[in-house]
Amino acid sequence: MAKIEARGIVRHFEHAGYRLRALDGIDLSVGDGDFLCIVGPSGCGKSTFLRIMAGLDAPDAGEVLLDGKPVSGTGPERILVFQEGALFPWLKVSDNVEFGLKMAGIPGRERSQISRRYLDMMQLADFAGSYTYQLSTGMKQRVAIARALAMDPDVLLMDEPFAALDAQTRDLLLVETQLIWQKTKKTILFVTHNVAEAAVLGSRVAVFSNRPSRVRRELAISLPRPRVGADEALARVQREILAELRPEVRRSGGGEGE
Repeated sequence: MAKIEARGIVRHFEHAGYRLRALDGIDLSVGDGDFLCIVGPSGCGKSTFLRIMAGLDAPDAGEVLLDGKPVSGTGPERILVFQEGALFPWLKVSDNVEFGLKMAGIPGRERSQISRRYLDMMQLADFAGSYTYQLSTGMKQRVAIARALAMDPDVLLMDEPFAALDAQTRDLLLVETQLIWQKTKKTILFVTHNVAEAAVLGSRVAVFSNRPSRVRRELAISLPRPRVGADEALARVQREILAELRPEVRRSGGGEGE
């Protein structure tokens, strides 16, 4: 059984007086412990789809299922990490990580223990007492991921979380993200405009077509981990993804971003 599943997801938007069909019956099944990366042309609806999976947006048709049961609205079993971490700058790092736990009524001592665990995992223990505005962009994203993991969601949804990072920081986080996934066994849906990133991270990659968007193809990647971008085997996977993506990018008239 799929851990989380999209069935026939359709979404429209109003644009310049017209009804624009963004998602055209998306069917996608993600198994327990799977790491699915989603790539597609600019504006094809990748982020919209992820927001629907998180319950932050509602489809016009279709449904989202978790463990075979329909879900709607947000819930602690599905946590979304945004491109920019959406942290609270007036709170210290540890308080940011504990925020969701506090809202859930978890006692202070237990919150602190959980926070320390994930700050250690993200190599942020030395910065627990710092304010987030004192951190680099890369460190802020680590805090955002630690906060999401602290809630122990069934499914972690990530919307281009490394897009704003410099190349060196991104490469480091690509390795760390793989190690964290191997430790936690979380089910992850990861939207990216970066084909190399998708090949490094994904156990599967779903290529979305141009708008109105459908799943053009799914590719399984069984290469050993941790993976690094310089691996020739990964270069072959990237070429295969690009072969699927290029016709859709040409149809969109744009680049490969969201």
